[in-house]
This record gives sequence, structure tokens and C-alpha cells, in this order.
Amino acid sequence: MRASLVSSIAVTCAAVLALPVSSAAPAAAEVLVQPPAASALPPAPDLPGSTQSLPLGPLGPSSRAGGSGEQGLPRRDVKPFSLVGVVWDDPRAPLHGTVQVRTRATGTDTWSEWQDVETHNDEHGADPDSAEGTSRALRGSTAPLWVGDSDGVEIRVRAEAGGTGGAPPLPAGLRLELVDPGEGPEAQTETEPVLETEPGTEPGTGTEVEQVAEAAPPQTRTAPAPAAPAGATAAVAPADATSAAVAPEAPLPPAPTPAPAATVPATTLAAPLTAPPLSGLLAGLGAINAQLTPYVAPWLPALSKEATEAIASYLPPFLPRTPASGAEAQEPAKTPVQAAAAPYIGPRPAIVTRKGWGADESIREKTFVYTNTIKAAFVHHSATGNNYTCAQAPSVLRSIYRYHVLSSGWRDFGYNFAIDKCGNIYEGRAGGVDKPVLGAHTLGFNTSTMGIAVLGTFSTTAPPAASVTAVARLTAWKLGLHGINPKGSVTLTSGGGNLYAKGTKVKFNAIAGHRDGFATDCPGSLLYGKLGTARTSAASYQGR
Repeated sequence: MRASLVSSIAVTCAAVLALPVSSAAPAAAEVLVQPPAASALPPAPDLPGSTQSLPLGPLGPSSRAGGSGEQGLPRRDVKPFSLVGVVWDDPRAPLHGTVQVRTRATGTDTWSEWQDVETHNDEHGADPDSAEGTSRALRGSTAPLWVGDSDGVEIRVRAEAGGTGGAPPLPAGLRLELVDPGEGPEAQTETEPVLETEPGTEPGTGTEVEQVAEAAPPQTRTAPAPAAPAGATAAVAPADATSAAVAPEAPLPPAPTPAPAATVPATTLAAPLTAPPLSGLLAGLGAINAQLTPYVAPWLPALSKEATEAIASYLPPFLPRTPASGAEAQEPAKTPVQAAAAPYIGPRPAIVTRKGWGADESIREKTFVYTNTIKAAFVHHSATGNNYTCAQAPSVLRSIYRYHVLSSGWRDFGYNFAIDKCGNIYEGRAGGVDKPVLGAHTLGFNTSTMGIAVLGTFSTTAPPAASVTAVARLTAWKLGLHGINPKGSVTLTSGGGNLYAKGTKVKFNAIAGHRDGFATDCPGSLLYGKLGTARTSAASYQGR
């Protein structure tokens, strides 16, 4: 009985580590980079998945590589894939034109109609002056498009019609990226993630990225697996799992659907137990978390509002602050004491972790980058299309992740969170769901914000009610950790973009659409029109 209770205490404290931390430091503009010893992780087991990269060629007499006209590929057989996109050499060169693809369903003779690929994608990237935004690994890229299991492809890229000066040239180095998400953890374990439908199984074809060229043998590029540095266990890494004390291979109990809110149980003991102090348990479990975070739990269960607020009051400060190179003048953040006086924090929703959707941790950069606080949430649509099931959502995420990192040259998945059409919430960029992780989602306004991508395209299709509700629940919790009223407004400073020059102070709704900070259709007119509902609901979840 005593052993069991002590174990329960340890699990509860591990859950505390997965919850937010508040900063008592002044909220000056800054970016936090966790030291390598704390953020480097041991290699994860190899996960399947691959990317075929095919160079495009002229399709007409007026076409030439890097020039005007039309480029593409005629119909051809390829290895299995499920997501497509186009990349090019210079990330600063826009693609003025249209991109269309046709695909053939795997094992059939059935070809799809021509499908449009969203060509404007740079506005979802890192801020211009950030390390990620100036990386030499960056490439220009379209938005990715989910097409489902396919083994044949045809593509055409057409320059837009020009005026008196002629059509603008297509960017140089155009390549078609065909991403196979591989088989995810949903097909490798009997653990049930937080999904409303049974996950499916997607075929995998290896871990390499294949560079396929005309009349040349395939080339490959792979991401090296990180080595575990000495002393890494002594540092505390962000906690993404409910119980860090569970070994990676230990089976987890199935998650009910939908996941019920968990409460903190009261236990009456005949005699008091001698247990380590809370601070000691936090430190010890934090050291374990540094090694086990990516491997432990595929999902975080929902907490009740009372449990969320009770645990939040015991959280330690975040990390020592270091000056940042550029960005944001902010109001001072609330101290833990101030937050405890008015705990308007929504209940933490159930969240599928990166382990749950099968992120290959070996391909991303190994350090975590943080902003000082979270003042606003920018809502996006992924523009990947609506032709997916909720059971396929983890495969969609793995595909987008590979496309962001290996095809586009980003450091990690761009968005902080993703939401599928059933309302399931997924962890995005690594660093801790409760931490202010710096994302690459809203060009010019990534500092002090979070990016939420609703999987789908909502320009002419209405978003499911479950997705809008999930936006409200997620923002009620995450904004609440930083004392933000979802129905309120905040002031952010632009890092540069096509709507606001660098240094311009701009007032936003706390829950804003991508188009509020950049001239873009995102998150689609019909999803944008639902943000008012999300603000009202989120404030209600906070108890306002």
C-alpha cells in the first residue's frame, strides 16, 4: 500500500512537470535556447518514412529551368507516397504562378483530377531576423498537399500571365517532393491514443530521403541521429508526458474517448507516510524527464479546471533568461503569486504528444528555442486539403513534419499545435506543450505567440464544430497559463512582413487569424469567421 502510494505521488509530480511554468523575470523581448546538455536526447528508435525528391523539367518549348513558361513531370510510376509539395533553391524568390498535381491511388489505375497546391507558403515561416529565418538550409516551398496513398504522379507548374514585361520567371531549382509518412506508432502498439476512430496503418518504405534525378542513380540524404552527451541526465528538459517514471516500453492503459477530465483524488491515511519533499521529487523526476520525455506517453489526459489550477500554483520558474536579438516590447509577465490570485486558466485538454503521432526526433534540430511568454494565439489552416480521416491525422502530421524539416529546411514542425477534424489536439514543435516554444507559423509575429494549425483547407469549406471547440479549449488553457483573456486584445511588435513593417506595434485579438498579421487567405474565410465563437467559448472555459 505504501509503495503504491509513493508511486502515485511520483506520477502526480511527473504530471506537474508536464504543466506550465510562470516567469517572475521581466518580460523583455528575448529568445531562450536550452543548453545542449539539457536538450540533447538519446537517439529514438528508427521510424519509417521517406521523401522522394524529383527535379522538374520543361514541359513546353518556351520553358527553361529557372525561366518562364511551364515546368513539371509527365505521368510516371513512383514509390508510395501520401503528401506532395514543391520546393526551390532560393527561399526569398516567390513562385508567381500555379502548381497542379494529379495522383494515382496505390495499386489501381485510378487517377485523380488536377488538384491545386497553395503556392504562397513563406508567410508561415520563421521571422526574417531569427536564426531559423536566416538559415542556409532554407528553401522556397509551396504548402504541402495531402493526397492519400498513391504510387503515380503528374505535375505542372505554370508561370502566371505577364503584362507588358512578360511573365515573371519561375524560381530556379524546382523539385517535386513526395512524402511517405511511414507506419506510425498507432500500428505498432495496442495503446489507444486520443482519437475518435481507430487509427489506420500506412506503409513505410525506409528512413532515407531519396534524391531522384533523370538518368542518374538515386542520391540519399539522411539526418544524423544525435548522441547523448555526458551529464545530460543532470538537467531538466521540458516535460511532454504525464508520467516520466514509465519506461518507454511499458504498456499504457487505454485512453477513453473522449478523455474524461481528471481530478486530484483525496486519500485518507491511517498513518502519515515519509516521502521526499515536493521539490526533491520535482528535481529527480525532471532529471529522468530529460532522457525519457520523447519516449514515454502517447497522450496527455485531460485535467479538470480545479486540478489544472491547483497544480499550476506549485510550478517552479521557467529558465534563466538571456537577451534576444530582436523583437518584442512586452508588458511585465504575471508572477506566480499574481497568477494564483486570479487563476483564470482553462482545464488542460487531452493532447496527443509527438510520440503519439510518431514524430522522428532524429531529424529535427536538437536544441529548443523559447520566447518569453505567450500573449496571443494565431489560428491557421494547414491548406493540406480535407481529404483525410481522423485516423489518418497522425500520418498527415508526420508528412508535414518531414516536409517542413527535410524538404523546406526548417528546424522542426512549424506550428506549436495541430487540431484535426474530430477535434483531437496534437503537440507540434518540440520543447514542451506547457512552455512558450518559439514556432515558425506567422511571419513577423512568432515572438510571444503560439501557432495552431487546423488540419484542412477552409476557404470554401466550413470547419467542423469539433475543431472550433478544440481551438477554444486549447487557447483557454495555454493563454490562461500566461494570464491572457481570450476575449481581450494584446499589442505585438512586428518582426517584418507584407502588412506591417519591422518595429510597428500592432493591436491584435488574443485569438487572431493568420491574415490579421499577414496578407494571406489563411486560415480560410470560413474558419476565420468562427474565431469570435472560439474567443467567447475560451473565456467561458477560463471562468470569465
